Amino acid sequence: MAKHIIQVEEKPPILKAIPLSVQHLFAMFSASVLVPILFGISPSVVLFMNGIGTLIYILVTGGKAPAFLGSSFAFLAPAGIIIATKGLGYPYALGGFVVSGAVFCIVAVIIRFCGTKWIDVILPPAAMGSVVALIGLELSGSAANMGGLILSDTYTQIDPKKITVFLITLGMAVFGSVLFRRFLAVIPILIAILTGYCIAWGMGMVDFSAVAAAPVFAVPNFQPARFDWNAISIILPATLVVVSEHIGHQIVTGKIVGRDLLRTPGLHRTMFGDGLSTMISGLCGSVPTTTYGENIGVMAMTGVYSVWVIGGAAVLSIAISFLGKVSAVIQSIPGPVMGGVSFLLYGMIASSGVRLLVDQKVDYSRSRNLAMTSVVLVTGLSGAFVQLWKVKLTGMSLGAVVAMLLGLIFWVIDRFHAANDYDDSAEAAEKQSNFYAGIE
Repeated sequence: MAKHIIQVEEKPPILKAIPLSVQHLFAMFSASVLVPILFGISPSVVLFMNGIGTLIYILVTGGKAPAFLGSSFAFLAPAGIIIATKGLGYPYALGGFVVSGAVFCIVAVIIRFCGTKWIDVILPPAAMGSVVALIGLELSGSAANMGGLILSDTYTQIDPKKITVFLITLGMAVFGSVLFRRFLAVIPILIAILTGYCIAWGMGMVDFSAVAAAPVFAVPNFQPARFDWNAISIILPATLVVVSEHIGHQIVTGKIVGRDLLRTPGLHRTMFGDGLSTMISGLCGSVPTTTYGENIGVMAMTGVYSVWVIGGAAVLSIAISFLGKVSAVIQSIPGPVMGGVSFLLYGMIASSGVRLLVDQKVDYSRSRNLAMTSVVLVTGLSGAFVQLWKVKLTGMSLGAVVAMLLGLIFWVIDRFHAANDYDDSAEAAEKQSNFYAGIE
């Protein structure tokens, strides 16, 4: 039986929408609150602004592009430098976030007037599919780490309890998506998290001390941004990372929901919504936002694409930012539980990249396609990096930049008909002429 799809504009009944929204909330929560914890600020303001930012994004895109905006990891390194610099501190990092969001919005305006045809040149299908796959593959290590599968300086021996919880959670998510029927078939992630949580609690892996200490109600700790050119110059290069990430997320989401989101509502709208959210977050004392891979994975797995459901998750995020104990309960979810569901969700994002290659019928008998996919994947997975001032380009971000450079180089080669696989037939020549005319 085919999976029942709830499309982008559909509004599910309230009793069905609430657990679907909770599922999205749980999926993003662990990673999203980790960023403010690393910055040393309260997660409550981040949960509040993530919810506000998601609602802004839905409004700007006219409810046509489903996405939850969570905390961006791209700014951890540069912001950490600013926080540690004498005479600066976190308020000046906030100023950098505001300017980065403004640059994001400026890029969106440029795209509005220049169109998106250039994306087909700098990111042809052979590159696009591999970049999308890298989004999931790069995140897979963090899922394995949360699941207790990877040893480190502080985790020197495999813990059977962690592995057990990880496998039970993963198994519930995998087999639940296959075996569950009716409404249960669209909330396997939520069921897997609750099952894993109960198993972890029974094994003594859940610490409720933070829940007991948390206040029932708590107002998010807002703080103003301050601006300094040195701080801004440290933050700005990270914008390139988020831009490439945003484009990749829109493409993979479009493939999942079966729509070209780069055209409708348009990359300029999605990018402007993301940038505006980051600006407002910075002005209010929160962290930059970005479209979240975890929630993209939930959509891919469940077939629920409704912006009403994602909007509900945003409202819940805002609500729990004022509920200290509820927030603490969610934060008490052990790493192996989130690692179990993330292991599957990140893999589904990677699979979406492979699906893009298949759907676009990429011809790997052509040397350019084979070389492009190979170089992009190896670049993203090899651990190679390029240092741009205070920002390190690595993983998917570096892979995306390499893909763009190769796309441009191959485009120039084709303009001179220099490639040994260039199709110079009349039909192909006319098609390429019309295509290039559309981007000039």
